[in-house]
Amino acid sequence: MSVIRSGLNPSQHTASYYAATANNSKNRPTLRGEHRADVCVIGGGYTGLSAALHLADKGYSVILLEAEKIAWGASGRNGGHVGTGQRKDQEELEKLVGKERAKLLWNYSLEAVNTVEELIRKHSIDCDLKRGNLHVASKSSHSDGLRGEVDHMQDHYGYDQLRFIEKSELDAMVGSKQYHSGLLDNGSLHLHPLNYAQGLADAAENAGVTLYENSRVESYDQGKPTTIKTTEGTVTADFLVLGCNGYLGNLENKMAGKIMPINNFVLATEPLGAKLAQELIRDDVSMSDSLFVINYWKLSADNRLIFGGGENYTSNFPSDLKQFVRKYMLRVYPQLADTQIDYAWGGTLAITLNRMPHFGRLQANQFYAQGYSGHGVPTATMAGKLLAEVVSGTAERFDVMANVPTIGFPGGTLLRWPGLVAGMLYYGLLDKL
Repeated sequence: MSVIRSGLNPSQHTASYYAATANNSKNRPTLRGEHRADVCVIGGGYTGLSAALHLADKGYSVILLEAEKIAWGASGRNGGHVGTGQRKDQEELEKLVGKERAKLLWNYSLEAVNTVEELIRKHSIDCDLKRGNLHVASKSSHSDGLRGEVDHMQDHYGYDQLRFIEKSELDAMVGSKQYHSGLLDNGSLHLHPLNYAQGLADAAENAGVTLYENSRVESYDQGKPTTIKTTEGTVTADFLVLGCNGYLGNLENKMAGKIMPINNFVLATEPLGAKLAQELIRDDVSMSDSLFVINYWKLSADNRLIFGGGENYTSNFPSDLKQFVRKYMLRVYPQLADTQIDYAWGGTLAITLNRMPHFGRLQANQFYAQGYSGHGVPTATMAGKLLAEVVSGTAERFDVMANVPTIGFPGGTLLRWPGLVAGMLYYGLLDKL
């Protein structure tokens, strides 16, 4: 169970509930001088940490460079949902890549969730792991889709962990009367995302990985080996792995046009007490709704409601994050109008135009994965595993992901912002109708 640990210094991360309940506040050194490794990993989130850990398990020497703190970005700030599937549902994927490839992607998604759970068990990561996600229909017209998904997944994939929830049963499971039906997935998980990431970092170090913080990469060359430069040091490595996602910035223009960084926001209430917490989410599952601009929520280990709602597409966060997210929470739970909001924070994630992750190569010895579109805990963990495979010479599964169609934003990085905002405003309006 997570408790507030006053001995930590949460200011090293964004001031969130997760930082206040982090298991440790370990400080790691800044890269200085010249260093050599088999693999250099850029990015200390789930992608980079998973890749580094899996590479070390294969016998590679690995240096990981993080510009801020380990899990400083979305990996330490997200809603903590570990869902099955890809960001698109299976019927959409079948149309996009064909039934055979869609089945492979489904199997990878199950492996992704299993990999998260296995890493937690293997490395004894204390991160409040729980099971189950309930996806609720915000509009009556969405119920047929949820019911059809249960049938499709059972009939064509043999997946028996989904159950359609009628409104009569749903009202007893969720302390909100506004939803029309639900889809319960007992194969999904949820957790404390920062403690999960920190556990991966500890496991990677124990496996021999060297982690550097406050070591922003300024450039790297196209050589074999590659030389990676930070402000105060260099790494020469046979292979380079990029796991920057929403914090890629201007580091690599060849990748930047395929993703759009957006900001999402989360709050944590005061502890609600066991009775009220159970009234809101009877079975302690994670929750999400069917709106395009999705709301998602869950209970913390100490019975706070952690609620994610609202996003923006600029470089700035709203001035009053508590009030910004609170209005979304009260649409779901108006009974919490007098509940104190103890924490509110935001983070940046990367979406792709078709919401499928973007894997690929920059050179024969340089690989990347990005664009998880809000499905990052399992997908980025799996990405790290596949990145380790391709570095070690087994490219088949990595190439399955790399060959998924991903469309660049029209106009590249210059024009992606106005186009995305127009589209998101349109779908946001549909959510309200």
